[in-house]
Amino acid sequence: MSRGLCQRVNSCRSAWILSAFVFAVNVIDVDAYSCHEVRTAFQLRQVGPPQRVPETPGRDVDLMVCKHQGPSCCTRKMEESYQLAVKRETLHNIQSYSYELEHLISGHADAFQDMFQYLLSFSQGHLSSLLEGTYSSLSRQALPHVNQLFSSLSLYIRGANVSAEASIHQFYNSLFPLVYTRLINPGLEGGVMMGSETDDCLRMIRQDVNPFGPHPGIMAKELAGALGVGRRLGLALEEGLEVMNATEHVSMSKECVKGLVKMVYCSHCRGLTLIKPCVGYCLNVMRGCLASMSELDQPWRRYTTLLEQLTHAMAGHHSLELALLGVRGYVNEALLYAQLHGPLITATVDKVCGLSTEEPTNMPPTSPEVTTSTSTVTPSPPPPSAAPSQRLPEQWHGQLAHLRREFLMYLQRYKSFFAALPEMLCEGENVVDDSTCWSGDEVVESYAGRVVGNGLHAQRQNPEVKVRGPNPTLAEVKERLELFNEETQDMFPQLGQMEAWDELGSGETEEGSTTDCDDEDGCQASGDGQDQTSHTETSSEGKSIGRQPGRDRPHEDPSKPPSVKVIGGSQSDSWARPWSLALLLAALCLQWTLY
Repeated sequence: MSRGLCQRVNSCRSAWILSAFVFAVNVIDVDAYSCHEVRTAFQLRQVGPPQRVPETPGRDVDLMVCKHQGPSCCTRKMEESYQLAVKRETLHNIQSYSYELEHLISGHADAFQDMFQYLLSFSQGHLSSLLEGTYSSLSRQALPHVNQLFSSLSLYIRGANVSAEASIHQFYNSLFPLVYTRLINPGLEGGVMMGSETDDCLRMIRQDVNPFGPHPGIMAKELAGALGVGRRLGLALEEGLEVMNATEHVSMSKECVKGLVKMVYCSHCRGLTLIKPCVGYCLNVMRGCLASMSELDQPWRRYTTLLEQLTHAMAGHHSLELALLGVRGYVNEALLYAQLHGPLITATVDKVCGLSTEEPTNMPPTSPEVTTSTSTVTPSPPPPSAAPSQRLPEQWHGQLAHLRREFLMYLQRYKSFFAALPEMLCEGENVVDDSTCWSGDEVVESYAGRVVGNGLHAQRQNPEVKVRGPNPTLAEVKERLELFNEETQDMFPQLGQMEAWDELGSGETEEGSTTDCDDEDGCQASGDGQDQTSHTETSSEGKSIGRQPGRDRPHEDPSKPPSVKVIGGSQSDSWARPWSLALLLAALCLQWTLY
């Protein structure tokens, strides 16, 4: 009896174990086909509302992109959400890589403009101090014209439709009536009112009479050259920002979006939320999507090269600083020239404008130090107020050169930005290059497809994304960038020779003068008779773009009148000649006789 009871107990136990096993298998089977992980990823990546994800996979789901045989955790609604999400994520990734480049361009554009405006302000104060200290008789009336000049130059370097050369000549036109009535003929200052017919006549005939000699033309040429490079650099940086803005908001084709969904999210439909795309597969998808953007590679490389050359031409040898610091010297030389040639100017003006030319009597000499090839007149030293500080503040020494070095160092990283962008998007945690990865259709040990190159032409062989033609927006951006590059090269044809000029300027010139200026010195201007800084036209630091190595220096040009030794002025070679020393002594004796 006990044996029968045991058989019944054993049979019951076996039935219980079998039932438990079947239940466990059913639980495991249900869990294996749950879409819980897919819903979690759907929610964490903010693809859409989680209720769109089914609890369990469905069969015979009508999908457009993530098609495959077998159960799927995706629906048509989920595919639509995936398309929106993948576009958002890809554009965000592109913007994250381009942000640093955009910040580099915009930040240095602002920094360069701040430096330009500071140098203009410093040069304006430099010139105003000369007029107030040495030419006090005309300073009050001349200062508004100084303000107008530098206001126009500020607008010019910011890219406004203003001519630097025209502004400079307009300044000298406005200055001539004041010089004529207060320096050349002081007795006429009460007879010529501002805005009168005589005043207008003097302004209109200034360029014909040429009372300031060649100095206005030289100043206009030097400033227009130096400021023109700075202006073009500012415009180039603006062009770069426009290119970056266009690429950040580029639209994606339907084929591209489908390829991205297939690469990023179709594995989720099978419950494979952690698998990563193969590297080669990702490159094909990204190069197909960014084919039109990759077409910007060549014009962008040329653009960055022009940026380097413009930056060097402007700041490599302190060209802009020297040109602006030399304004005071140019104006001083022009005023001295007018005083020296006063009788001839007066005779010419009297014929044209009919002014009285009776020379006033008992008028003390008003001209400051003048250096010419025929005579030298040196008055008593000006009062201390006429010799203000003429050195750039210590914190600004070499600042422009420092900006140049920093900018070029960072710019080197982004020369191949548009060619390298697909690779940047397919690196790190986004892809996997080991034995198990997603190929778009299944999990494989390695991607077997052909990996194509960059550009529209290479996408003909792309197995993952069909590229039907260029993106119209990016094609327009490319055309505009190429046009900008061509215009820049036409405006400054010598930019390509800057590296050769660097080699020439790194040591001594033929005449033994050092052509390079230490960045830490800041190439600051000199005081009256103390520190001296050469004019831009007498130093390789101030070479204009159109000046080629090996040409004679401007102070060796026989047609150029003698220079004046002033702040920012050139050291005239005539001082080194024996006969000029004799003339200096004779002029000093003549002055002592007059006093």
